[in-house]
Amino acid sequence: MVVSNISTKAIRASRRLNWLVERVCVLLLVLLVLDVWLGVLARYVLPFQATFTEELARYLMIWMALLAVSSGISHREHIGVLVLFERFPPSLRRWLAVLFDLIALVFFALIFFYGLGMVERGFSRFTMIEAIPKAYPFMGIPLAAAMACIQLVLVAIHDFFTVGDAIGANRMED
Repeated sequence: MVVSNISTKAIRASRRLNWLVERVCVLLLVLLVLDVWLGVLARYVLPFQATFTEELARYLMIWMALLAVSSGISHREHIGVLVLFERFPPSLRRWLAVLFDLIALVFFALIFFYGLGMVERGFSRFTMIEAIPKAYPFMGIPLAAAMACIQLVLVAIHDFFTVGDAIGANRMED
């Protein structure tokens, strides 16, 4: 009963966090489309130049892609080799999933740690067109890595306390 409660709380927290991240990604996508539209109009139709649109589009796309990683983790739709994984017995799959989650957690924790250093150094570097400190676009790296770490912990808790046959399946359907 307690185990089921832990698993349920973990997946609910993952769903709430993912709901927010997905909305942010959609907002970034809308801004990206509007920005590219403005850039095309400014270049070919309107009588003014909007040089910031290229730079903004690049950073919006990067932020969106990086944040979407945690959504993939939340749905357990990240890259994995299930052909080998599914050949193991359910009890062993549970521990393999924990091992893979720990490896991924270390990877994203390192990205978070080194991303903070990038942000710090980014305050002394400026973008080419608008001369904005690069720290602002760089902030997407540690933020996305932190979201990925949180999602990894939450889905790993859920998967560990769920029956071994369900590990690796889409957790959002529970």
